[in-house]
Formats: sequence, C-alpha cells, structure tokens
Amino acid sequence: MIIVLVGYMGSGKSTIGRELATVLDYDFVDLDDIIAENENLSIPEIFSQKGEIYFRKKETDYLKNIISSKIKIVLSLGGGTPCYGNNMDLIINDHNVRSFYLKTSIPELLKRLWEEKHKRPLISHIKSKENLTEFIGKHLFERSLFYSRSDYSIVTDEKTVSEIVEQILLKLI
Repeated sequence: MIIVLVGYMGSGKSTIGRELATVLDYDFVDLDDIIAENENLSIPEIFSQKGEIYFRKKETDYLKNIISSKIKIVLSLGGGTPCYGNNMDLIINDHNVRSFYLKTSIPELLKRLWEEKHKRPLISHIKSKENLTEFIGKHLFERSLFYSRSDYSIVTDEKTVSEIVEQILLKLI
C-alpha cells in the first residue's frame, strides 16, 4: 500500500510521514526531494531556471512513477501537488493508495510558518503576519477543494505527532 499525505505547507506532512513510515516499516518518500534529486536542482532552482510549468510536469511524472511502484511507501506531497493536472485523480483512483489530508487551521499554519518563512520560497517575501495570514487563507480556499478529495481528513491542530499517526493507523485498519 502507498499512503499519501496531502496538505498545505507546514501541515506536518514530512514530520508525520517519517514517523508513520517508521511505525509501519515503510519507506518514507518526499516528492519534492525525489524531484530535486533526479533533476539535480533544488525546487527553487527548478522554478527559477526552468519555470513552474516544467516543475509541474515533472511532479506529475514522478508521482505516476511512485504510485505505479506498488511498494510500501508513505509519500509526502508538496502543498500544490494535488491542485495541478490530474494528480488527485491519480491518487484517489488507485486501489493501492490511501490518501490523508492533514487539515491545519490558518492560525496554526501562521504559527508554524512565520518562524521558518525564509526556508520557503513561496512565502519568503512576505513581510507581516497579517499578509501571511491573508496569503495562507487565499491558498487554503483555492486548494481545499483538491485536498478534501483525499480518502480521509485528519485535523492536526493541538495534536502531537504520535496522536496524528495513531489516528491515521486507526483509519487503515
């Protein structure tokens, strides 16, 4: 089985994914890391040198390859991955895949992202918490339609990594 974690940046996809993979004895795969490794460029470098359209095409190609592998993987997607092309259809229509939307509130995302915004090219230019709140809200509004197509939604606010992993495991039974 392949377990796919979907959600906005800062929702905990990588942190939860690593822990879940350890508990299940699965491999953990971060789609952005796979893209960067195979393209020999960081994600920001791909965007600046080759453009977003190139990146989105590669993202779909690598997603297809991973899903078709049928091996035991916990896959963390980039926040925008479900929103482009037919990526969500690839995920929800494969019988070997279970998808989880890690649903995190705007105030919680603001708290998590504000301190690390310099590491995130999409938000590094934002100067105030008010502007970041507005940015997150707009993105979540646009993306929630895609995220909510996941098999399951898990609210992450005020929960530990262990509690979230346990909730996911209970859905897999």
